[in-house]
Amino acid sequence: MTVYDSVVIRVATTVLLSSAIATAQGDRPAGAPFASRSPVLGQNGMAATSHPLASQIAIDILKAGGSAVDAAIAANAAIGLFEPTGNGIGGDLFAIVWDPMTKRVHGLNASGRAARGLSFAQFQARCGDRPKIPAFGPLPVTVPGCVSGWDELHRKFGKLPFADLMKPAIRYANDGFPVTEIIAYYWEMNLRRFDAHRADITELDNLLHTFAKGGRAPRHGEVFRNPDLGRTLAILAKEGPRAFYEGDLATTMAAYCKRVGCPLRREDFVTHGAEWVEPVSVDYRGHRVWELPPNGQGIAALQMLTILEGYDLRALGHNSIEYLHLHTEAKKLAFADRARFYADPVFAEIPIEGLLSRSYADERRKQIGERAARSVDPGNPALHDGDTIYLTVADKDGMMVSLIQSNYFGMGSGLMPDGLGFVLQDRGALFSLDPEHPNAYAPGKRPFHTIIPAFVSKGGEPFLSFGVMGGAMQPQGHVQILCNLIDFRMNLQAAGDAARYRHTGSTQPDGGPPMSNGGTLALESGIGLDVRAALEKRGHRVTVSGSFGGYQAVLWDATNRVYHGASEMRKDGTAIGY
Repeated sequence: MTVYDSVVIRVATTVLLSSAIATAQGDRPAGAPFASRSPVLGQNGMAATSHPLASQIAIDILKAGGSAVDAAIAANAAIGLFEPTGNGIGGDLFAIVWDPMTKRVHGLNASGRAARGLSFAQFQARCGDRPKIPAFGPLPVTVPGCVSGWDELHRKFGKLPFADLMKPAIRYANDGFPVTEIIAYYWEMNLRRFDAHRADITELDNLLHTFAKGGRAPRHGEVFRNPDLGRTLAILAKEGPRAFYEGDLATTMAAYCKRVGCPLRREDFVTHGAEWVEPVSVDYRGHRVWELPPNGQGIAALQMLTILEGYDLRALGHNSIEYLHLHTEAKKLAFADRARFYADPVFAEIPIEGLLSRSYADERRKQIGERAARSVDPGNPALHDGDTIYLTVADKDGMMVSLIQSNYFGMGSGLMPDGLGFVLQDRGALFSLDPEHPNAYAPGKRPFHTIIPAFVSKGGEPFLSFGVMGGAMQPQGHVQILCNLIDFRMNLQAAGDAARYRHTGSTQPDGGPPMSNGGTLALESGIGLDVRAALEKRGHRVTVSGSFGGYQAVLWDATNRVYHGASEMRKDGTAIGY
């Protein structure tokens, strides 16, 4: 049995046990009976993150006079310590910021590029006869973009000194913090995964020394310290974020990369920078939904929404047979285009306007039938031209930040530069080895990205800052949250607590084989057995096991001038307002 088999069995067992336990849950006196808690309310600010201590840090920064961006940076620095299973300064970052001064959204792409000194032929030769790039070890490592994102965000929207934003994470790194339940579970899973892939990881001792003291992962409630990360953050506090790319930290990372066979060199760090990009949007039932353009997958959510807007989803009923069928088929169509077109726009021409057009959605919608599609071809939008952590913070001035950050595959590549306390990401595993594919590996190129922040405005004013973590779950999760809020008028917390679906098996942007069996539709236990059976009769392959993402959100109630905050019940986090 492989580590992946054991993980699937464990997840399936957990789902079945949860289903049994759910029959004995308590009764809520108000709100949706399935909701885990009420939305959190606040007039002066709100923070929703996947860790309670990080939410507290964000609120402390806001109370000290910091902007929402300052608070988001401080929280992100801390979550890299608290939740190394999903993010850290060895990974990438994307953000959407609502600026109340200009009343517009700003997009930031802080994703890193492949090594400039390794050609496609050389890279392909190092992959050998593998059909895909390995997910672990030196080959999938790309330049970490997170700190460059902090730099750009702080320069444009920060109020407090950058050093102040690092202090809480430095303190916890040195003094320690208790490990929470869900993070402890994923920590152990990641260590098992690294052990199963030791052959690809050219140096694992550094990671094990930091994250597996005593030969195992820390358990729920145990106190964990990472003084190496504390020293790294202290250097950033003293010298500024560019020290990560130009100072001694860059020298250490480059030397380590050379020693372990990673193609990154010091020049790759020195030349790296984040960039501001124009978010793209569609209107969904009077709400303007904003995502970032490729190399991310955000426009897949927009494509799904334009297809689904052609149906009266509320009349169908939430998580009904027809509702889930339409969502799944719309996802297949959007993901077929995702596999064909999404890539680094510097290297590929992407027909974004065509992909998001109403006429294109009308054509794609016609392909949805009564039965589940087993295979789906990408469309031809050019004819119409004419998988993290997520957090969100809002401040008293009306600024709202939607920020997502990730190592890609859990803890990342397994490679930890000497003495720095963080793992290098493995985002380059999402490149394609097909030289004709838009997402083919190329030196200096950014790979296709799964992590996507989202934002919604209404009538030219801010409405919602939100995200759903979890690889290919993210566009599906965005659409489910928005349908819950807009079509079914759930409150912010209930919209995240409602049972979810996740479809897997679509054709991937890494050049893998096309979907030929319709994929698999995973349904959470809150969706009834009668619905599952009916979906199977329509040709869907249904399972109870899966990972359904992690949700955080802040909503602005313009009428009462109150922030609503929500946090994912499937994670350890919380929303805090004041």
